[in-house]
Amino acid sequence: MKHLRRIIGSTPVRQAFGILGLVAVVMLLTLLVAYVGLRKSMEDTMDANAEQQIAGFDAAGNASTLLTLVAAEARVVDPATRVLVYLAPDGRSSGNALARVTGDGVEILPRSDDQLLSADGYFTRAIPRFGGVLVVAESRQSLEQLRDTFFAIIMFSLGPSILITVGIGYVVATRTRARVEGIEATLAALTQGDLTARITEPRKYEDDLKRIAVRVNKMAAAQEASVEALRQVSADIAHDLKGPLQRVSVMLHDLRDKMDDDDPRAAIVEGAEDEAERAVAVFRSLLHIAQIEAGGPKTYFAAVDLVALTRKIGDLYQPTAEETGHSLVIDIEADQLWIQGDEALLGQMIANLLDNVLRHTPAGTTMRLVLKQGPELIVEDNGPGVPAQDRDHVLKRLYRLERSRTTPGNGLGLSLVSAVADLHDATLTLEDATPGLRVAIRF
Repeated sequence: MKHLRRIIGSTPVRQAFGILGLVAVVMLLTLLVAYVGLRKSMEDTMDANAEQQIAGFDAAGNASTLLTLVAAEARVVDPATRVLVYLAPDGRSSGNALARVTGDGVEILPRSDDQLLSADGYFTRAIPRFGGVLVVAESRQSLEQLRDTFFAIIMFSLGPSILITVGIGYVVATRTRARVEGIEATLAALTQGDLTARITEPRKYEDDLKRIAVRVNKMAAAQEASVEALRQVSADIAHDLKGPLQRVSVMLHDLRDKMDDDDPRAAIVEGAEDEAERAVAVFRSLLHIAQIEAGGPKTYFAAVDLVALTRKIGDLYQPTAEETGHSLVIDIEADQLWIQGDEALLGQMIANLLDNVLRHTPAGTTMRLVLKQGPELIVEDNGPGVPAQDRDHVLKRLYRLERSRTTPGNGLGLSLVSAVADLHDATLTLEDATPGLRVAIRF
C-alpha cells in the first residue's frame, strides 16, 4: 500500500492523470456539443416531417373527410414508428392508435391490448382541425439510439484511454521512482559524509534525470577531490611539522636539564616545553585521524570481543576516576559480543570517551560505561552536558566548547572517536542524558 501511494504521488503519474483529465474533459465537451447538435438536427427533421404530414391533410374540407383520410393513411403506417390520429369534435376518432389530449400534452395509447407502440415515446404535434385535433406523432427511437451511440463512444474511447494511460503511467512511474530513489539515496549518503557515493544511471536513458545524475556525480567527485586534497594537505603539514616540533621539545628539555632549579628562566623553558609537547600531541592526533579515515586499519581487522575489551578499559580507568573524584559505573549486559575490527583503535575510542568525561566534568560526576546487546556502547554522565546546537560541532577537529578552553585538551578526542566509529561502520550519536551527555555508538 505504501509503495502504491508513493507511485501515485510521483510526478509522472500525476502528470499522466492531469493530461488524461484534460483529454477527457476536451473529449466529453466535444462529444456533448456534437450530441446536442445532432439531436437538435434530428428534432428539427422530425418537426419538418410532422409539418409535411399535416400539410398533406389540408385537402380535407371537413371533419368527416379528415377522419376518412387519416384512417386510410394510418392503415399503412406502423404505430411503433409513427402515429396518426384525428379526434373529431363529435367524439369519433380514426388512426392507428388512440390519443388523449391532456394539460401536459398528448398521450398516445394502444387501440388494443396486443398493439405495440414505441417503447421510447413519441415526438408529437397536435393541430386543431375542423373543431377537432389532428395528432401526428413520430417515435423517439432514433433519438434514444443517438444517445446510446454517444454513450458507447464515450465508454469505448474514454475507458480504454484511461486504462492505457494508467498502465503506462504506472510503468513509467515505477521506473522513474526507482531512479529518483537512487538519486535520493546518493544525496543522503553525500549529506552524511560518504563522498564516494555515486548515482548509477542506465545508459539507455537520456533525459533530465540523467542530466541531473551526471551533474550530481560531477559535484560529488569535485567535493571528494577537494576534501581528499585538504586531508592530504593536513596530513602533510602535520607530518612535516611533527619532526621539528619534537626536536624543539627535546632541545628545550636538554636546556632545562642544564639550568639550576632556582634559575628564573627555568619556568619559561618548562612552559615552552609543555606547549611544544601539546603541539606534538595535536599533530600526532591529526596524523592518526588521517590514517584512520584513509581506511588503512581495515586491512588488519580481526574478531574482537567488545565485552572483554570494554571491561578491560573500564577496569583501567576505575582508579583514575576515583582519584579525580568521579564515580565510574560499568554495566555490561552480555558475556561475549564479537565484531570485526581493530582492537587497539576500539580501545582508544573507549578510552577517549572516558577521558572526555574526566576532563570536562567536575568532581562528584557519575559516569557510566554501558555495553548492550546489538551491540551498542554507551558512555554517559550527569555533568553539564553539551548544548544541542554544539553536538555536531564537537565531532569536528580542534573544536572546543567555550567553557572547555581553560581545560587541558586539543579538541581532537571526539574527532578520533568519530573516525574510529566510521571506520567500523558504526553510528555515533550525542544525546541529552538529562542532565549530562550520552554518547551512543551502535555497531
